[in-house]
Amino acid sequence: QGQLVESGGGSVLSGGSLRLSCAASGYTYSRYCMGWFRQAPGKEREGVATVASNGDTNYADSVKGRFTISLDNAKNTLILEMNSLKPEDTAMYYCAIVPGLSSASCTVSVARRSFGVIWGQGTQVTVSS
Repeated sequence: QGQLVESGGGSVLSGGSLRLSCAASGYTYSRYCMGWFRQAPGKEREGVATVASNGDTNYADSVKGRFTISLDNAKNTLILEMNSLKPEDTAMYYCAIVPGLSSASCTVSVARRSFGVIWGQGTQVTVSS
């Protein structure tokens, strides 16, 4: 049984940085999409950044230039580097994998609604002004 375990969340001041990690185990897909999504209280879950198995990345407009997604294949770990954090970045952040999803569909808007999404348990990020 596969598992996604997030870590690295916490509380920072506006302008600060955090690095989220997602350790993936038990998955052996040759084609997949992985990503970070977030959900603030009372709001719908939204895509933050995705990376396809071919290395293509996609970002939400709200985080472009501030966040960087990467995949350490040797360690089976998905990383999200978050810089210049703002209070509106406060949310529960979830790691996800979508087995078999094409790179063309591996976007922040499509991946979340794709069939077969596997979610992690989430890690809280709080940014205060």
